[in-house]
Amino acid sequence: MGLDCDADRARLGHIRLMRHSLATLEFMLADLDQQVATTRRDPDDGDKGWTVLEVICHLRDFDRIFRSRARQMLTEQEPQLAGYDHERMAIEFRYNDQDLRTALAELRASRLETIAFFETLHGEQWQRSGTHPERGHFTMDDALMQVGLHDMLHVEQITRILRG
Repeated sequence: MGLDCDADRARLGHIRLMRHSLATLEFMLADLDQQVATTRRDPDDGDKGWTVLEVICHLRDFDRIFRSRARQMLTEQEPQLAGYDHERMAIEFRYNDQDLRTALAELRASRLETIAFFETLHGEQWQRSGTHPERGHFTMDDALMQVGLHDMLHVEQITRILRG
């Protein structure tokens, strides 16, 4: 990635957003104890609302999914990208029974891999695309932007949960 065009500057901005949203999450949750992380629920969704721990596990798993989809677009010609049921994943993988510190560490490790992946892309690799199960035509730029924007939705959700 060179800084020769507006697209490269925008891409670098989204990579910075990925770093900053991770740092924001780590700062926000540094002193949060496991009990609070597993009992306070998103007030906008009542008893079915997610806890902070469920949100962090979701972010961790979808960071991996987002990176996997981007890799698939890089290695396959116009692939059909898999869809995932995030509600089912939260139950099946028992998100709320996991350890907050471990989930945050795993999110950090995954995010560093995701950042490294996007930082290495160049030229025509950014033109690769696939078909997203919900969004249809989906480009590498879409994949990049999805990560930080997804984070910000959930940072806002966590602030709502913690505010109670």
